[in-house]
Parts: sequence; structure tokens; C-alpha cells
Amino acid sequence: MVQKRNINRDSDDGSEFSARESKCQHPCNALFTGLRSYSSPQELALRLEPSIRKWVREEIERTLQSTLRSSLNEEETTQSRAIQLHFEDTLPSTLFTGSKVENVDNRPIKVVLHDANSNQRITSGPISSVKVSVVVLNGEFNPNDREDWTEEEFSRKVVREREGKRPLLTGDLIIQLRDGVGHLGDISFTDNSSWIKSRTFRLGLKLINRSGELRVREGVSEPFTVKDHRGEANKKHYPPALGDEIWRLEKIAKAGASHKRLSQKGISCVKDFLRLYVTDPSLLREVLACGTTNNTWEKITEHANTCVLDNSEWYIYNAGESIVLLFNCIYKLVGAILDGQNCQSLDKLDVFQKRMVEDSKRRAYKNLNHLIVLEDPSLIGQAVLASNLQIGFCHIPSSSQQNMNYRVEQGLEIQ
Repeated sequence: MVQKRNINRDSDDGSEFSARESKCQHPCNALFTGLRSYSSPQELALRLEPSIRKWVREEIERTLQSTLRSSLNEEETTQSRAIQLHFEDTLPSTLFTGSKVENVDNRPIKVVLHDANSNQRITSGPISSVKVSVVVLNGEFNPNDREDWTEEEFSRKVVREREGKRPLLTGDLIIQLRDGVGHLGDISFTDNSSWIKSRTFRLGLKLINRSGELRVREGVSEPFTVKDHRGEANKKHYPPALGDEIWRLEKIAKAGASHKRLSQKGISCVKDFLRLYVTDPSLLREVLACGTTNNTWEKITEHANTCVLDNSEWYIYNAGESIVLLFNCIYKLVGAILDGQNCQSLDKLDVFQKRMVEDSKRRAYKNLNHLIVLEDPSLIGQAVLASNLQIGFCHIPSSSQQNMNYRVEQGLEIQ
């Protein structure tokens, strides 16, 4: 009969096994070795107390260290996410294929690297001079203005070209930041955005080479539509200019019914439109055939009213009895001379004066050919020119002084 091997004997193999076993034992096991040798619970408690205290202290220290490391890692992650690429400029709501992508002022689009917590640009350190790539995103990305997306979520929304088409975005797609600032180069779209569900694109910015564990949140623009360049010749202007053709306004199609009706009434540009809107809005609405449809009327007039006016063009109307009215370039009344000398803003008039000026204005609108161009706008005063339709008090010489030179439109004299 084979005798069982005693694993506790003092042989080489036994000692090695015993050492391995002792290393694997839990610290608590040692506490209970030889418990039977104690004669009373009190004696056992006195023997165990130091070991238990030591074991509890070690466990608490280990737990605290683990919690502290986790907290530091979370803080580092939060700080890294605070660094973000950002579009400093606003893109137009509509872009065209083949045209350079620029901001709403037709200037290069500025991008910055900043700290999202302090909103301060990062101007120093290696991170301030990184290279950034420009990509196209689906317009539905980040629909709720989230700022905590992951790299994977960002990458999933990158839009590639359609099969058989050229790269969707071409040109200088790499931006070299200097002191945390860069500008988009000469880039343009080769395809419109009508083929994706949202029918809109966004531009995205991301680091080319990620630096270690640093997380820099990608930059995302506002959504915009890309149309074929064939429609660029007929695009609307924002804001429109006084000399723009009338079909540059919203809801007025080139060669459409409204365009033709306006042309028949001699309204060919935005300036003509605004003049009729000021002097006889009911007639303008009738010409546009808007009827009771307020939405179309409001869209057209709101767009037209964003036009930048010409503050070098002014008109006066002599209403008699020392009353002279002052109009801007679209015939809007902006001031009145009631004593033959002092031009006052309308809000400075009392109720009786306002009623008198309003009656004179109605007569002026019925006799637009009696308006006289003010040759020397400086006589109106700097307050008028600087405030765009708001007139402060200023002095205009009386007719006896003959310091103003008037040119009467169409050779007519004021009676």
C-alpha cells in the first residue's frame, strides 16, 4: 500500500509548496490559526484585537487610495473634454457647389481652439499649434446641441461622397493652427445636399494626430443647405441692396407672376419696392396679389426692410406756413422743420404738431414729384447721418440765407 505524501514535512518540494500556499492565504486565515489553544473568549479577544485593527486599517487605506485615483482620472477626463475646436464665424444658410466656402460676410471662416469652461482661447503650448482636418457631417448630427459626444459618434456622422462621384469636399482641407487660431482655406463642395435625409450638411473639425490621452472635442458648424451652382445666379441676397433687382427678395421668383406685375408698375429694384411700401402699402399689396395671405406679405416686407439704406440721400418737402418735412432715400419721414430753421425728430413733437406733420406727409405722398433733393446732407447734422433714420436737433439756415442748394426733381419748382 502506497503511503500518502505528507505535504507538511521538511522536504524541498514540501517547503516550496508550503511557501506558495502561505502566499495565497488570506490575511484573516492567520488570525484563526490555533484558536483551540486559547482557554477563554477573553484571552482570544485580547490576542486577535491588534491583528484585526491592523487588517481594518490596511483595508481602509487601500479603499481610499482606489477612490482617490478614480477621482483624479475623472477630473483629468473632464479637463481634457473642456478643450474644444470651435467655428468663430457663422456660415451662410445656403452654399453652392463649386463656390468657395466663406462666412456670411464673404470672408475666410475663422476657427479657434478654446477652453469651453472659461471660453478663453488656448494660445500657448504644443496643443495651440496642432493641425486640424475639415470634414463634412450629416446636418442631423447633434440635433439637441449636445456637447458631450464621443469620437465614435462624431465619426459615424461623417458624410462621404456618393458612389461614382468626386470627393464631396475639395481644396485645402488641413488647417494649421497658430496660437490657437486658423482659417479655412479655399474649399468647395462638389455635390448638393439633397440626397441625404436631413438635406443639410455641417462642417466638422477634428485633430489629425491625437496627442496621447488628451481629448479635444471636435468642432461642429450650424447646418446649411448646399445647392447646385446653377441656382446661384438666382439666389436671394441677405441683406438685399437698394439697387438689387426685385426678384432678389424672398417669395418673388425671377420672371414669376409677382415679378411681372411689379415690373408693369415700374418697380424694378428693391429701392422702388421700399418707396411704394412706405408711401402706399395698400397699393403694393394689391400689386403683389397677396390678398389676405399675411405670411407671404410679411416674408417679402421683412426681407426688404433688412436693406441697408443710403444715408447720403435726403429729400425735403415744403408744406407751406414754415413747415418743411425731411425724408430719407425711401421717402420715409424722419424729421420736420416747423419754425423755418430747426429740424426736430418726430418724437420731440407734441400731439398737435404730430397731427399737423402727418397731414403734411399725406400731401407729400400724393405729390412725390414735389420732393426736392437735399444737395448738402451735412446741413442735416451728424446726428442724422450716424443714427440711420433718427434725427437730433440741428440748425438749417432759413431760406433768406440761401446756404442750401436744392435741385428740383424733373425741373419742377416748389410753389
